[in-house]
Amino acid sequence: MTQKEFAKESGIQQSTISEWKKNKTNPSSDKILAICKTLDVAPEWLLSGVDPAASRGKNREYYTVDVNTDTGLLISEFNKLDRAQRDRIMGYVEAFVSMKEK
Repeated sequence: MTQKEFAKESGIQQSTISEWKKNKTNPSSDKILAICKTLDVAPEWLLSGVDPAASRGKNREYYTVDVNTDTGLLISEFNKLDRAQRDRIMGYVEAFVSMKEK
């Protein structure tokens, strides 16, 4: 993929990509997610070279979530709730999980 194609697909200015390539600047965190989305790779792989697929099935201590997905929206809205509201939502989640297991 050329810089021009990458810029078009990622929405990042070609001049910015050129600066990265020349090692004059590094991508900011919001650009990291755009890069990952464009290349269809996980941030862990992009930043460390570690393939997160190799650890599938293992419990993770964190997740990287795009805020423009259903999961990202749920997390954003959940974080706006007070403790009692969060506890109530968690009760609903536990009830749904137990219904699924039956």
